[in-house]
Amino acid sequence: MSKETVLEKREAERDRVLDCILPHVMFDGWSRKALKHGAEDAGISASDLDRLFPAGVPDCIGHFLDRADREMVLEFQRRNPAQMKVREKIAAAVRIRLEQAAPHKEAVRRTLAYMAVPGQGGLGTRGLYRTVDAIWKAAGDTSTDYNFYTKRGLLAAVYSSTLLFWLNDTSEDHVETWDFLDRRIQNVMEIPKLTGRLKDAAAKFTNPFEALKSCAPKRRPFAGAR
Repeated sequence: MSKETVLEKREAERDRVLDCILPHVMFDGWSRKALKHGAEDAGISASDLDRLFPAGVPDCIGHFLDRADREMVLEFQRRNPAQMKVREKIAAAVRIRLEQAAPHKEAVRRTLAYMAVPGQGGLGTRGLYRTVDAIWKAAGDTSTDYNFYTKRGLLAAVYSSTLLFWLNDTSEDHVETWDFLDRRIQNVMEIPKLTGRLKDAAAKFTNPFEALKSCAPKRRPFAGAR
């Protein structure tokens, strides 16, 4: 069996177990308890759980976010993005990312709560960067100068604020979120006009993840989290 096949099988197993864990996250948060119950539902032992997610809760959250990014990119590529303008590509990718997360909205909320726990901020920062980087790469971005960073910084601000709006949006099919997203892209990013002005604009934004942490539900550290 090739190394690639082994890795693919492991990822498929991690996906299967994650799907069993997510329903428990709704009630137990991201905790060892949720992972344990999910493993039982998946029919695997505690040792197999540790083999799949060696770092425990943070590893499982990282896989949850990574899988969401991969699924977003795959769906985005099915939408014939070559026919879209750049701003349309960004809006479509962000919307796909949130639409796909809708069945696990409470798990997303719990993820922000976990990342608000002291010492876990780095997990959220890395996850946010990977998401906006995946979106820009899917949109065909090939920049290597300061635009590489400013594009991602501005999109991080747009994505973070839209995510928080989406979490509290009760409108049908989240229509208010999509209107909010369009306004943010129009008024904040001005994607078709990404020029040297971005360098000055990006400097005006605070760390987007700090906004996420400040708005996440205040919870005590989850018992048993690793």
